[in-house]
Amino acid sequence: QVQLVESGGGLVQTGGSLTLSCTASGFTFSVYAMSWYRQFPGKERELVAVIGNRSFSRRLADSVVGRFTISRDNTKNTVTLQMNGLKVEDTAAYICNAHDTGLVDSPIRYSGKGTLVTVSS
Repeated sequence: QVQLVESGGGLVQTGGSLTLSCTASGFTFSVYAMSWYRQFPGKERELVAVIGNRSFSRRLADSVVGRFTISRDNTKNTVTLQMNGLKVEDTAAYICNAHDTGLVDSPIRYSGKGTLVTVSS
């Protein structure tokens, strides 16, 4: 059974930091690219960051470049999103995803339930 379990969300003030973690099980984690998307109320999900299966390729949304970093540990089946310099507009549900292949451009295969990040002014 595939599971993607996110953790680390919460309430933080503007300029603060949070570390989101996603622990995967039920599939061969090291084979697949992983990503974080976020979803704002009433809007479609948008890509925040994606990382290839061997961490050689990474992509970040323009809005988070210089503030967020994505990393993975294939020995622990985890992918992490380090978020610094948080802004009110970063408030959203953050969703962990596993992709179809190890390439960052491949479609999403599995998604977690998400963790809520709230940034207060």
